[in-house]
Amino acid sequence: MKKLVILGAGTAGTMMANKLRHHLGDDWSITLVDRDEDHVYQPGLLFLPFGIYNETDLVRRRRDFIPEGVDFRVAEIDVVRPDKKQVVLQRDAGVLDYDILVVATGTRIVPAETEGMTGAGWHESVFDFYTLDGSAKLRSALERWKGGRLILNIVDMPIKCPVAPLEFLFLADHYFHEAGIRDAVELVFATPLDAAFTKPRAAETLGYLLEQKQIKLETNFTTKRVDGAAKQLHSYDGRALDYDILVTIPLHAGSEWIKRSGIGDDMGFLPTDKHTLKAEGLEDVFALGDTTNLPTSKAGSVAHFQGDVLFKNITRHIRGLELLPEFDGHANCFIETGFGKGMLIDFNYDTEPLPGKFPLPGIGPFSLLRETAINHWGKLGFKWVYWNMLITGRELPLDHRMLMAGKVA
Repeated sequence: MKKLVILGAGTAGTMMANKLRHHLGDDWSITLVDRDEDHVYQPGLLFLPFGIYNETDLVRRRRDFIPEGVDFRVAEIDVVRPDKKQVVLQRDAGVLDYDILVVATGTRIVPAETEGMTGAGWHESVFDFYTLDGSAKLRSALERWKGGRLILNIVDMPIKCPVAPLEFLFLADHYFHEAGIRDAVELVFATPLDAAFTKPRAAETLGYLLEQKQIKLETNFTTKRVDGAAKQLHSYDGRALDYDILVTIPLHAGSEWIKRSGIGDDMGFLPTDKHTLKAEGLEDVFALGDTTNLPTSKAGSVAHFQGDVLFKNITRHIRGLELLPEFDGHANCFIETGFGKGMLIDFNYDTEPLPGKFPLPGIGPFSLLRETAINHWGKLGFKWVYWNMLITGRELPLDHRMLMAGKVA
């Protein structure tokens, strides 16, 4: 029997396990490996600090979404030996042989890599919202807070969901208005970028929203260290920003096992062909989702679009056919802008976000690069789509290619 092993049971890995189990015959076994039992709906972590969701809304058992016939192993990965086509698990959990390996172990935050970040004030005045624990502790802090300066800081790129920091600020503006303390709160966005967003047209629109909502923008801020005792954030160019609450988007890195195996880049991400999703230089190894080094957003929509391409390429690989270079970097993201409105952007490797309608040209119902209530409800409604359709591998009426129909260049 042939053996297919998938590392990572998050969005990308669970989706691929479902797609492949429903297609491959009995002559293939599928093993899915992850370090724990809990599947977290990561887009919901943004809402947790503001009381829109709670922990029970965001966590499910991984096993509930893994199809029958897939062997699910709860174990830590030690190393992968591509020359022997083996995955070695930690704590004597065994060795998995593979004929095809799919890597989908995502990315992780590494706040300790920034001097002082996890020292004085960590999860007291310095918080992340990219983990369940950090987001819940930030919620508790905001519930007690009476005002002051809140800084949202991106340490460096890449990060999961690049628009989430902006969404946090927009939701914070709304939250503090509702709490009646907005006049007592100063919101600051300190980013290493030279604008609010990486894409020029979107940056122009989002920059206007920052101005409208009176959110101060500190650009080209390259974080050097955090002084938790003095409540100061320092950059390499000598700037020091005082804060009462620091909400940080820490450095991101790939999986430690990738570095131990000697198959990743300096940050632990897996070099991957940007169009076929085959791991570079590794035989019978593919990758998708946040674990890759691809120049696209580390977001769930990207994993979905990649999944459509990778499913096709794995089945072609099994039949000895040439891989199709079909992934174009397609991503789309809802952006919460507060007060019951949201925005949607749709882009790929070569085309920046443009105005228009999505997914049906001229009809929508979602508007691109424009605030609407429908976009807000689309963002909230995606949680149902995620649990019931996306990770279960069901077909969604969305093309993995970025289509220009309905967009205004």
